[in-house]
Amino acid sequence: MLTSSIIAYLHYLGFMLAFAALTVEIFNLKKEMTLHEAKKVAFADAAYGAAATIILVTGILRVMYFGKGTDYYLSNPFFYAKIGIFIIVSLLSLYPTFTFLTWIKNFQMNQPPSIEIAQVNRLSWLIKGEMCGFILLPLFAAVMARIH
Repeated sequence: MLTSSIIAYLHYLGFMLAFAALTVEIFNLKKEMTLHEAKKVAFADAAYGAAATIILVTGILRVMYFGKGTDYYLSNPFFYAKIGIFIIVSLLSLYPTFTFLTWIKNFQMNQPPSIEIAQVNRLSWLIKGEMCGFILLPLFAAVMARIH
C-alpha cells in the first residue's frame, strides 16, 4: 500500500514538475535573451525531460503493479487517449530540446544564443502545444477513473 502511494505521488509530482518546467521555458524564451535566461530555458528543458521520464516510468509501474490492473487500463479507451496525448506531447518536445542542446556551445563561450524571431515563435507554439496536452492529461485520467 505504501509503495503504491509513493509511486502515485511520484507520478503526480512528475506531472507538476513537467508543467512547471514548461512554464519557465515559455516565460523566459524570447528573441533577445540574456545568458541567464537562456540557461534557465535549457535547465528547465532538462528538468522537463527528467519529469517526463518519471511520469513514464511511474505510469508503467502503476499500470503493471500498483494500479487497478492491466485489464482495467487496457480495456479503457481513455487510457489510450492519455497514452496518445503523452506521445504527441513527447514528439512536440523534440524540436525544442534539440534546439536548446545547440545552445551549449554558446554557454561554453559565455554568450546567449542568437535566434531568429521565427524560431522563437515556432518554439513558443510547440511549448504551448505541450502545455495544452498536459492540461488534457488529468481530464482523461479523471474520466478514465470514473468510466468502466
